[in-house]
Amino acid sequence: MVGASVHFEVFARRTPAAGWTLEMATEDRALAVATGESIFRDRGFTAVKVTKETLNEETREFQTVAILNLGMPEPLKKRRVQESVDPLCVTPQDLYTVHARDRIGRVLEGWLARKSAIPFELLHRPDLIEQLEASGTDLQHAIQKIAVPEAQTRGASVHEMMRTFHGLVERSMERVLRDGKRGAFPDLSKETFAAAAERLSGEPDGAYLLGGGVAIAIAGARTWPEKLSRLMDYAAAAPPAQGPSRKLAIQVLEQPIAEILDSRAGLDGIVGQTDSLGDSLAALTRLAAGDSVDLLIKVEKSVAKVMPTLSVEAQRLARWLGGDDFMEVRTALGKRILAELNGPRRLVPGDAAAEIDVLRALAMCLTAAAGKLLPLEDVQAAFSVRSKMLVTTDFVDAYLGNEGTAREDVEALIWLTENVIGPANKRAAGRWLKTLIGNLRFEKELSSGPETPSARLATLAGLQRALGRCGLVSEDSEPLQAMIGALGAQVEAEARLVATLAKAKLPVVQKLTFLLRLAAGESCPLGPAADRARAEAMKLVRDDAMRTELASAPEQVSVVRELVEKAGLAA
Repeated sequence: MVGASVHFEVFARRTPAAGWTLEMATEDRALAVATGESIFRDRGFTAVKVTKETLNEETREFQTVAILNLGMPEPLKKRRVQESVDPLCVTPQDLYTVHARDRIGRVLEGWLARKSAIPFELLHRPDLIEQLEASGTDLQHAIQKIAVPEAQTRGASVHEMMRTFHGLVERSMERVLRDGKRGAFPDLSKETFAAAAERLSGEPDGAYLLGGGVAIAIAGARTWPEKLSRLMDYAAAAPPAQGPSRKLAIQVLEQPIAEILDSRAGLDGIVGQTDSLGDSLAALTRLAAGDSVDLLIKVEKSVAKVMPTLSVEAQRLARWLGGDDFMEVRTALGKRILAELNGPRRLVPGDAAAEIDVLRALAMCLTAAAGKLLPLEDVQAAFSVRSKMLVTTDFVDAYLGNEGTAREDVEALIWLTENVIGPANKRAAGRWLKTLIGNLRFEKELSSGPETPSARLATLAGLQRALGRCGLVSEDSEPLQAMIGALGAQVEAEARLVATLAKAKLPVVQKLTFLLRLAAGESCPLGPAADRARAEAMKLVRDDAMRTELASAPEQVSVVRELVEKAGLAA
């Protein structure tokens, strides 16, 4: 092809959505066409095309013309929608939306924390605006943090975006300062909150004006609990009848309450200092799903151990969130909990066992509150993602450590398996269990440990039962239970426990009871050892002496009958 001005290329596509793959390039047109027809017929491609490539000597570019198309036509490419270069916020009113307030909170996080304020207050309080203007570089840096990514996203210059946002901020500040000077915001020390809501419910800027009155009224609060208390006082004083005025009142109050709970300092001030993400999520869960958590605490000690005790103000807020008024706040808390569960942060760094306890309690509470707080499928998906972290090598190694016995390690892994969800995570936990149970260390400890054979058999029986109820599918649990049963058979065979018990000089009913407990898997794992005990028990069941003794001790009949059924001898 060196020096040639025309050549032919053969392309093929295996699936309708796949891209074209070059199969051949040649100067022979007939060969290219024959090859295209051949590979389409013999190699199962969904489409084949042959193109003629002509080199333009001046521009050194190829002109492409298709001379053969076989199979499915090439799918049409969707036209890319041209994104507007205008910024998302163009008027002062745009800064009061949820997303805008969230972004303001992030770019001014440090300044707001120093002032113990939230974006809602900054957007409504003239005194805070004057302090921000006087701060110097804080406002400039905040605008830069927004302008730079906006410019990159929209293909505009940073200078242009800075100028646009500066103008927007100046107009917004002038609006609040002007309204503050002319007394447009209601004075809630002179007018009741309900009366202000009634008066402003028909105004176009009613939410903004009422929000200004609320922001100014809570400005004097020195702590986050005091600020929250004032907001809930206004909620209690809202117009009682359902209608536009109550809707406006609740809508305005939802904004600062949600922002207080969204800030780390605000949440810590209300529920107490939290040491880990798990503590924070437990506190948020108790706030957002208080009724469900309270019911679970009464019946589940594990939930009571994890869930914090709420302060008086937090309990008051939880009661409000349990009603129908602050549904947006409750939904926001639920989404925040899910986002953290889906994130990479550990719930309890440095304490794997506590992490499992926290995750189990959260799963129970959020599942009980599903529907009212969050969709059940979203809750299950989040805990499936979190469960994936629990079966990683790093977590399992940290969880088991190096100090426990082989039996304790297996018991811990069974507990871990019980608390993960998702088929893939269950299978991963099952593989960990198979590694431990098949380990020589576990076999030696349970086959020749310091405990008596009967005690070791009882331990193995307990492990076998736990494996059956930890949620593994039968394909994973049955081989593990069989391994436990084989080890139990080895222990029983070495101790000759069944044979010794069969020859023991004991009352027939007592001997039968012991054998049935072994056969039923209560004091011996199911498997060869239990089968041997079952065979000996069958002999006793047919013995006339046993029937005579049972007739003279009717109180033992129900116990023996239950064990016979468990051991599978009822037939």
